[in-house]
Amino acid sequence: MPFDARSDLLANTILTALPAADLERIKPKLEKFEMTFGATLNTPNQIVEHIYFPDSGMISLLGTLGEGSNLEISIVASEGAIPLCPFLGTPSSPVRAVVQGDGIAHRIKTADFLEECALSQPLTKMLLHFTRSLMLQISQCAVCFRFHMIEERLARWLLMSADRMESNEFLMTQKTLSHMLGVRREGVTKAASHLQKLGIIQYSRGRIQILDRPQLEGAACACYAILSAGKQ
Repeated sequence: MPFDARSDLLANTILTALPAADLERIKPKLEKFEMTFGATLNTPNQIVEHIYFPDSGMISLLGTLGEGSNLEISIVASEGAIPLCPFLGTPSSPVRAVVQGDGIAHRIKTADFLEECALSQPLTKMLLHFTRSLMLQISQCAVCFRFHMIEERLARWLLMSADRMESNEFLMTQKTLSHMLGVRREGVTKAASHLQKLGIIQYSRGRIQILDRPQLEGAACACYAILSAGKQ
């Protein structure tokens, strides 16, 4: 549905930081969109029709392999926008975007988005800043997958998810976690069970609850601190 100033509250960092004149111009082009867990917002090599600005919830960007397997390469929430390919000059995205946490977004048609980028220097500047942050996340995740143990990566992922969902409790199946971490389900089960034995998390029937955040931060690899600093 179109943006309704009486009922729609923007919480996306990029949109809320726009100068008043730019925000008022873009509002009529925004459409409120409910993000539901598991929904696909974009598929590889598909022409991008909308750009999504999340207000709440969480979106995973997944790299895909030929046999249909997926691997999470970054997480996007209210600090950003996806897909960025039209902003970077290409009509399609090489990755899949999937909702990993229920929430609300405001989306805009690609043509309108590009028009606003041409009209608003502040919007362009903030999108470039977010692009840098996203590139850092993708490159750091590649390092993390190569050098860090599954339990460290799981702790890092849980912290990043909690930060973006603004909650210490969320839904996540073993199958989804195995895709996020690039490991078999058995590896996820073992790592989660150990964190649970330590009293750091509670994991049951696809529901994860963080019980001791300081200990979880201690269990995470250094990538969490690096990515948190780069997100600022």
